[in-house]
Amino acid sequence: MVVGVCTVELFISGSQSLKDKRQVIHGLKDRLRGKFNLSVAEVDAQDLWQKAVLGMACVSNEGSHANQVLEQALNVIKSMPAVEVIRTQLELL
Repeated sequence: MVVGVCTVELFISGSQSLKDKRQVIHGLKDRLRGKFNLSVAEVDAQDLWQKAVLGMACVSNEGSHANQVLEQALNVIKSMPAVEVIRTQLELL
């Protein structure tokens, strides 16, 4: 069993309040869960309205599959115009 873990730090330039941020993050989390069957949570910077840190996890029987799923999820995040990716960290456990 392989667990893939990815942390993504995001900048949300159009956010003017925590409500705006939550709307963007909630939509992003739902999209990632639905498309890739990932566990996704906001893991840091909950009180900042233009920054978010998401944690994603994927369990697989092969490391290459877990890595591929997380890379595709990162590509979806990068393609969203509402957010800018600042930093990513991907690990296989």
